[in-house]
Amino acid sequence: MSVSELSPTRALGSVSGLLQVVSLLGLVLLLLKVAQLYLRRQWLLKTLHQFPSPPPNWLCGYKQEEFLLPWSYDSELQALLKRVETYLSARVLLIYDSDYMNVVLGRSGPKSLNIYRFLIPWIGTGLLLLEGQMLFQHWWMLTPAFHYDILKPYMGHMAHSSQSASLQDNQDSHVEIFRHVSLMTLDTIMKCTFSFQCSIQTDRNSKSYIQAVRDLNNLIYRLTPEGHWNYWACQLTHQHTDAMIKERKAHLQKEGELEKVRSRRHLDFLDILLFTRMQKGSSFSDVDLHAEVDTFMFKGHDTTASGISWILYTLASHPVHQQRCQEEIQSLLVDDAFLFKDHLDQIPYTTMCIKEALRLYPPVPKLSKPITFHEGRFSLSSLPRRNHLPLSFYGLHHNPKVWPNLEVFDPSWFAPGSTRHSHAFLPFSGGFRNFIGKQFSMNELKVAVALTLLRFELAPDPSRVPSKNGIYLWLRKIL
Repeated sequence: MSVSELSPTRALGSVSGLLQVVSLLGLVLLLLKVAQLYLRRQWLLKTLHQFPSPPPNWLCGYKQEEFLLPWSYDSELQALLKRVETYLSARVLLIYDSDYMNVVLGRSGPKSLNIYRFLIPWIGTGLLLLEGQMLFQHWWMLTPAFHYDILKPYMGHMAHSSQSASLQDNQDSHVEIFRHVSLMTLDTIMKCTFSFQCSIQTDRNSKSYIQAVRDLNNLIYRLTPEGHWNYWACQLTHQHTDAMIKERKAHLQKEGELEKVRSRRHLDFLDILLFTRMQKGSSFSDVDLHAEVDTFMFKGHDTTASGISWILYTLASHPVHQQRCQEEIQSLLVDDAFLFKDHLDQIPYTTMCIKEALRLYPPVPKLSKPITFHEGRFSLSSLPRRNHLPLSFYGLHHNPKVWPNLEVFDPSWFAPGSTRHSHAFLPFSGGFRNFIGKQFSMNELKVAVALTLLRFELAPDPSRVPSKNGIYLWLRKIL
């Protein structure tokens, strides 16, 4: 009787003791983990202390601005300019110095896929995100698509797209230019690199594609309502590129067309991809083909549209320089003459203004690379592997060590014969990750700006500053 009465008490006591032991072990493991994290944090602080930087915050470390201040894009740029002005070479966890850029971009290491993984459902693993041997193979395969000789006939397409742009229909009015310029650059990339000869600037599907790209630039998270829209926008962009690929395949299947295209000295971008896919035993798959098309559809029109829009805004804000560019262009293109490839070398002052605008407003303001190397230069050997190095091209282009009076619009920085560090001006990135189509984009920038200034005088809209909602300008038709 007494044994049966005591048994539950003993059982409870043994369970309680076991729980105490487990709790004690859990507490010990927790303290060990805290100690491990603390020691690692102290080691990181000591390692990173050699870089010029403000003192770390006790809680947020060197990223206190990101956690303690309300975020906005404008406030982020202002904070960046303060850092660049105070710490001229590099701020910890942020690179904006020419020599550092040269070292980091000169390496062929991988990109920070953790940073760019949200792009994969959109553009796939194309040239922008490929690594290793596959990157080399695709790079050499696509380089002929941007050969100097093949860029010459593209001039006509670029000029036609600029002259047909919906922007040309606006006169003596305030216009949000990025939307119009995006349609124009999409029309250009479709005609030049994808052999699509119909105008798409009034096509409803093209406008939906432009809107989807804008939304994808702003949305990242899948598990939110915005994330569901992100998925839908990806599907819409893929439908657009799939339809274009199918149309080109159907065209090549017409009698005699395949041999006719194959006999050309230079193939355009999409034809290179399709012919590579057709080769017997080729490892180039349909997935690879679609990834490259999606990548260049995005990079070929959205980034270029951003560059053109900011160039026009900059010239609108500096009427003296705008007038000088117009005089240079009008003297070259008398009576609205056609723009040829050779003309692009005869507008030096306009080219200087374009480059200065790209310095002030780089189309790609930053990227990130992981540290996968140990090298004794610039203390990079001491940085922990697998850390990410953000490269700020906006900070680089506003570094007073390289650009005194950096906020002054000064095209003379790019006058013929001027010299600077090879990595002081990188509007299209640099080094191993240089944008393969940068000459194509530069030609398109010149054509679009020249033909716009030939027809319009530009002025900023004083009631609307540039923002995520667009860039508004006042356009007055030149009679």
